[in-house]
Amino acid sequence: MNYASRFVLSPLFLAMSFTVSAQTDDNSKPVIDDNIETLLITGVRQQRVSQGATGLTMEISETPQSISVITDDVMQDFAAFNVNDALRLATGVTVEAWETNRTNYSSRGFEIKNTQIDGVGLPNDWGIVTGALEAFGYEKIEVIRGANGLLTGVGNASGTLNYVRKRPTNETGGEVGASLGSYNFNRIQGDYNVVLTDDGRWAARVVAVAEDKESHLDGLENDLGYVYAVIDGQLTDYSTLTVGFSYQDANTDGNTWGGLIFNYTDGTQAEWDESATTTQNWTMWDTVNRNAFIEYAYQFSDDWRLNINYNRRDFEEQDKLFYVYGSIDKETGLGGYGWPGRYDSEVDADLIEIKTSGFFTLFGQEHEANLGVSYAKSHDIMFQHAADPGAAAWLLTPAFPYDLDAIPEPDWADPVLYSDIEQELTRYFGSAKLNVTDDLFFIAGFNAIDFERTGDNAGTAIDNSESEISPYVGATYKVTDTVNAYVSYSDIYQPQEQYNLAGEYLDPTKGKNLEAGVKAQWFDDRLLTTFAVFTAEQQGLAAFAGINPENGQYYYKGINVESKGFELEVVGQITDNLAVVLGYTSLDVEDESGVDANTWAPRDYVNYTLTYDVADQPGLSFGVNGRWQSETKNVDYNITQDSYLLVNTYASYAFSSQFSARVNINNLTDEKYISSLHSSFFYAAGANTTVSINYQF
Repeated sequence: MNYASRFVLSPLFLAMSFTVSAQTDDNSKPVIDDNIETLLITGVRQQRVSQGATGLTMEISETPQSISVITDDVMQDFAAFNVNDALRLATGVTVEAWETNRTNYSSRGFEIKNTQIDGVGLPNDWGIVTGALEAFGYEKIEVIRGANGLLTGVGNASGTLNYVRKRPTNETGGEVGASLGSYNFNRIQGDYNVVLTDDGRWAARVVAVAEDKESHLDGLENDLGYVYAVIDGQLTDYSTLTVGFSYQDANTDGNTWGGLIFNYTDGTQAEWDESATTTQNWTMWDTVNRNAFIEYAYQFSDDWRLNINYNRRDFEEQDKLFYVYGSIDKETGLGGYGWPGRYDSEVDADLIEIKTSGFFTLFGQEHEANLGVSYAKSHDIMFQHAADPGAAAWLLTPAFPYDLDAIPEPDWADPVLYSDIEQELTRYFGSAKLNVTDDLFFIAGFNAIDFERTGDNAGTAIDNSESEISPYVGATYKVTDTVNAYVSYSDIYQPQEQYNLAGEYLDPTKGKNLEAGVKAQWFDDRLLTTFAVFTAEQQGLAAFAGINPENGQYYYKGINVESKGFELEVVGQITDNLAVVLGYTSLDVEDESGVDANTWAPRDYVNYTLTYDVADQPGLSFGVNGRWQSETKNVDYNITQDSYLLVNTYASYAFSSQFSARVNINNLTDEKYISSLHSSFFYAAGANTTVSINYQF
């Protein structure tokens, strides 16, 4: 299989905001004629117009920011079944798995706060993803690195993640697959598309997954069920409708809360077996995610269209947790103290966006613009079950490592309200691509937002309101037919979910981000190289300040930080059979005193992916991917992780046009390393294997 489509070079457009629009000509301008069902539906399904980091239709090579795209083919090749594994394939992104059920994503030394689905969404609290999110329902995942105030109105200097859902196609058919692997990994998945009407105006698609697995960590077990369904079609000659829903039910037993204790009482760093865990067999963490969306599009004319999008998200979780803290005596294994916790949470969010976009002519040049408004509201409520204060779970733990049944489950009290927070975000936005000449264009845009957060957080009253206007300016110049130079500027504005010792939320972090770079295409546009330099200043960014002795919760303070660095990425086809993704990020992050900040983030980071289709053996392909990162530290806990190199590989063979098999080996060299130094710490998995089969029909 040719991998050019997998690594998404020009002329593929970014899908930061899918719009159901007319089929396009070479200038991405809608064309309308009497064959409306073909233009608005059939053509759209085959090549949906997408809008990049600026909300405008531009190719990756033109967009004035650094961008990476992970397609579903690459996810499947490297057995990246969940979002955590998928993002490990992206340039410049580190997946900070600091607990078994909570993960942060970071880029350029900062947590990625902005998460979107099909270009719309709310900032996710703390940047944390609870549970492993299923990836099979997505066509691709896009990573825009650097501040992106024009896209969301909020954000820091890290980046934006956009999950692009699978949509109906014009052919009836699908695929089923099954996988078996290490740690009793079992998985089945299916994806089926059907054209519902003879004229092709309506089609539907259903995706389903069931998965069950154990872990390299003692006692950890997970099961997951996922289903996604979407239907789209034509309402009138000039309007279309898309409706979809996804549901994920994930259950975990033997999860961690926090991680291992790596500090010995003598000040040295401890080392444990990679299977070591602080959990007990009564711990659990169950989550349910529901997402629904409706998209309506109306084509006014050849030049302008209207899009109305509504998204609903519901999240529920129930957990029983066991946290261990302290310092361990090297001789006795004693020194850890327990902290049990039990919580029930519900989060619901609604977002509606209305946008008009199109083309206009001025001073002899054609230009593009969009203008819109969005309103988002979320409600986050949490209940706590207090543990019996006399329970053994509060006391000195047995010598570590201890058995999974060493500490009895405490008696839990009835639930009481712990926090109740409402957030509202109203955003007014617009942007324009102004073509000065055939070789030079400018991007100019704005975001004006009103943000309000009210409620109660662990007994502290919350009443925050903010208004901010963020400009975005960018320019791209075509140096030659294959080389573009660019520069972009964005304000930084990000409300923060961390709170101080008094339980009050920190003020939003503010600042500015500047990026400049060169993008060049090679081998008839099959290979794209990007070189970018970036710098950012952020004021009042949350930093760990200690543990509240009254409730055991972390608290934070705001610090001023400055970051700078450069990135290099090479992506595409080197030959008809050899494809490559190679990225390198180098950065520095310092506080106002010139001291290194966010030292949990590697200062040098390399990611690589190579795939090869054997020319004289059709159907046979190989691939290797992985990463190297420099030394990282957590200065608050005095823990260091040396630099390391990871190697993952696969081999696949297509026995026919319908049936194929694949073998994946992850961590081929059995490297032992701590998965993250962000907040808490445990070891990642050693060498492990997955075998998969797939049948298309």
